[in-house]
Amino acid sequence: IDLGMQPEIEKEELHVELVKLEEEISALRQTLIAKEKHLVEIKQKMGITPLNEIKHNLSKSWHDMQTSVIYKKTQETFNNTGQKASAALNNVSSTLTKKLGDMNLHYFSLLLPSRNSPTFKSIEERMETTVSSLKPDCKRLGPLPLPNHSMLPNIYLATSPSPQ
Repeated sequence: IDLGMQPEIEKEELHVELVKLEEEISALRQTLIAKEKHLVEIKQKMGITPLNEIKHNLSKSWHDMQTSVIYKKTQETFNNTGQKASAALNNVSSTLTKKLGDMNLHYFSLLLPSRNSPTFKSIEERMETTVSSLKPDCKRLGPLPLPNHSMLPNIYLATSPSPQ
């Protein structure tokens, strides 16, 4: 505000109002400090320590997160993805076992089939199919969730808003 254009009386009134507001703010700060000290005293009498409060907040935040819809959906998706991956790896394993069993002694002595052989192409196609089917689920999931263990402290949870 440019006070150069205002009359002296108005400047004086604004100055008085400013001083009054500063005094009120100072009084409110002193009141707040006194109330915070009183709060600490009451908590001490009740045996509530800062460590107990942190433990309680962490426990509540962990519980809230585990019961959230997002957490449950993520857990379900991971379970489904794990089942798909397990089935795909079992399929690849059985295919490899069958193909290696079908190979004659000459190919077996080379340990791996040539890149142009039908066996290699079959294995390669199955691996590409498996990877392609798992990629969308893995990309959509993002980072892995925390292990499901109630004793793990996680400071992030205490500072995050509760999941809805």
